[in-house]
Amino acid sequence: MGDSVGWTYRKDWFSRPEIKAEFKTKYKRDLAPPKTWDEFKQVAEFFQNRTIDGKKVYGAYIFTERGSEGITMGVTNVLYPLRLQVRQTRRSRMRWNGFVNSPDSIKGLEFYKSLYKCCTSPGLTNAYMQEGLDAFKSGQVAMMMNWFAFFPGLYKDPNVGGDKIGFFINPSENSKRRAAGRAGHFGRRRLRQPQRGAAVHQVVRARRTCRRNGGRWAATRCLKAVLAGSEFRQKRAVRQGVPASRWTWSSTSGPEPSYAQLLLAMQKRVHDYVVADKGTAKEALDLLGRRLDARCSRRKARSSNGAYRCLASQPPRGPRPGVS
Repeated sequence: MGDSVGWTYRKDWFSRPEIKAEFKTKYKRDLAPPKTWDEFKQVAEFFQNRTIDGKKVYGAYIFTERGSEGITMGVTNVLYPLRLQVRQTRRSRMRWNGFVNSPDSIKGLEFYKSLYKCCTSPGLTNAYMQEGLDAFKSGQVAMMMNWFAFFPGLYKDPNVGGDKIGFFINPSENSKRRAAGRAGHFGRRRLRQPQRGAAVHQVVRARRTCRRNGGRWAATRCLKAVLAGSEFRQKRAVRQGVPASRWTWSSTSGPEPSYAQLLLAMQKRVHDYVVADKGTAKEALDLLGRRLDARCSRRKARSSNGAYRCLASQPPRGPRPGVS
């Protein structure tokens, strides 16, 4: 898959001398696209309820949609940089309880809620892709979370595109890992940065060819070779704010038949806490961990031949060829 979650920001606002001077006086550093979540919150708080060109603006737009995948795609962008991971046991099952509700995960979910409460525009309790585009195009927000697929169109927008828009990758925190949306994050392999148009077709052709020639891990090798090529880099739709070194694989594994049920469980728990103010982050993630483990156990029990191991994707023995 070639799409990922990234960020746009109002480059023209960030470059205004009076705004830059005020930010530096307050935070003792230059105003720039944030590299960590702490920096992100500082920038969002700085712009929240500020008046620019006679209009009240807000700090950031983040995903809150409950019905499909929206808030999960937003929350995991915080949880993965905070080292959210699951343990693979000897039986090739993934265990969630004790990991999805780890102290770092709880901290990440609390942080996401703090962003929602402090730094977003009012009324966006069930918002996903289109609502974010509307907020950014109408000049409501300084920074917007959304999928890279929309960024070329935004760059061409006559009101907020061109020199007025900038892009940055997802902030990191405790580790160098940067979640990039991870649609299908319960078990689908994704690229961390964007590619569209002809470059996507090149990746698809490479995947098909490599699968015929060498199987699953060969496909990974070939895709990495495609991404490293100069021709592919020239075809990137978004050329700003995305260093070539960031074109890298995420750490998730193969497809999971129970993905939809697992996703809906997470949607409910995190939305109830972040938006509906039900319980605490620990309570939400404790419930989620137990729910996911219960689902995995039932899936395992119904599978007589082990083909549908919940969240399990058994790699070949030995090192993965061609993967650094």
